[in-house]
Amino acid sequence: MAAWGAADALVAKGSDASVVVLEKMPRPARKVMITGKGRCNFTNLKDWNEFSAHIRTNPNFGKPSFFNLTPQRLIDFFEGYGMPTVVERGDRAFPESHRASDVVDTLVSACHSKGVKIETEAAVKTVEQTDEGFRLDMENGGVWTCRKLIIATGGLSYPGTGSTGDGLRWASGLGHRLVPTFPSLTALVPKGYKRQEVKDLHIDRSTPFAELGEKLAGVSLKNVGVQLMVQDTLAQDEFGDVDFTDGGLEGPIGFQISRKAVKSLINGSRVCVNIDMKHGVPLEELLVRVRELWKEVDHDPRSARLREKEKCRILLGKLMPWDLIPAFLACHPQIISLERRGRTDTKVWVNMLEIAKALKCWRFEIAGYVGYERCVVTAGGVSTDEVVAKSLESKLIPGLHLCGEVLDVDCDTGGYNLHMAFCTGLLAGQSAAKAL
Repeated sequence: MAAWGAADALVAKGSDASVVVLEKMPRPARKVMITGKGRCNFTNLKDWNEFSAHIRTNPNFGKPSFFNLTPQRLIDFFEGYGMPTVVERGDRAFPESHRASDVVDTLVSACHSKGVKIETEAAVKTVEQTDEGFRLDMENGGVWTCRKLIIATGGLSYPGTGSTGDGLRWASGLGHRLVPTFPSLTALVPKGYKRQEVKDLHIDRSTPFAELGEKLAGVSLKNVGVQLMVQDTLAQDEFGDVDFTDGGLEGPIGFQISRKAVKSLINGSRVCVNIDMKHGVPLEELLVRVRELWKEVDHDPRSARLREKEKCRILLGKLMPWDLIPAFLACHPQIISLERRGRTDTKVWVNMLEIAKALKCWRFEIAGYVGYERCVVTAGGVSTDEVVAKSLESKLIPGLHLCGEVLDVDCDTGGYNLHMAFCTGLLAGQSAAKAL
């Protein structure tokens, strides 16, 4: 979007200056291709007041970019270049085809229509400021020079797509201060979920499952309450869906709490996640319901020959997905207890109160998180204190513009991050071109 914005502005002013994109990968916008599980939720139609509430750092910095390219204008842009769009639950906008490739193809086509030259497999090695502008030394030994430079390289997330922190290094080398980066919108790994041999907060997805992971992976929970606890103090309270994956705790709400959780873990704090599977139902009311269901199970003629443990599983099946029961029982052994009667006889007891309490608060201690290799966005980056919000030009280096994930601006999941990338890119491109 930065390249299109610059080229469009140059065409409008009748300039003969050219716009070149140096893309180190074989194809541009590789990261866009995997967003939204390949469906590409490219924006969110909320107005600024609601939208900005989902920007986790420096929301006011993004205001000029947002109003320069509102979500509706972005939709109009894509549709104007022949890509139909659709708006789904939560005001999330997608290409009608639900193919991220359509977003990429449309952007490339739009750039070509304005005369933008896209050089692929063009990896930049170093960036230097010169009297005339900038000198870019390439990995292949070539050299590019330019009067205006826009860094739109992304952050560190999904390095396989080309986001390996190049832009952060260049900005730092040119004198910019970097706010410490860390993975955001990533999987949180509960204790006992992975066979973690080394006490490292960063736990790769490929790490084999431990017992808890084997029982939980693949389970999804809908409409649950999720509390993020830091040092036993409530840090964030959310409601929605969570997924247990090959990485750990994810899904919309898992991602929502991950930023604060990861930052707290890095700072050395103890982090736990409480899941309320019966959100909105008071404990006392839930306990009554559990006891009623137990009576139904216990008095059912089909249960006559069943053991207490088996009847307990039937009861739990009325309260949660069947595939969740093994993990639920393993994490809450107090639900089923044994009472000795004499030297050989024992009685199995199913504790209704403990079932109700566990349903209201299933507590997971968080051991770590999945790192940059599979996180959605990078938190931190170039300090916005050193960038002009109305032009995205560096306050330190004239002619240098920065946009997208390379900046210390990150958002919740739901189309917010991509929109900020697009709208800051457009403003950076337009501003750079108008200053020529």
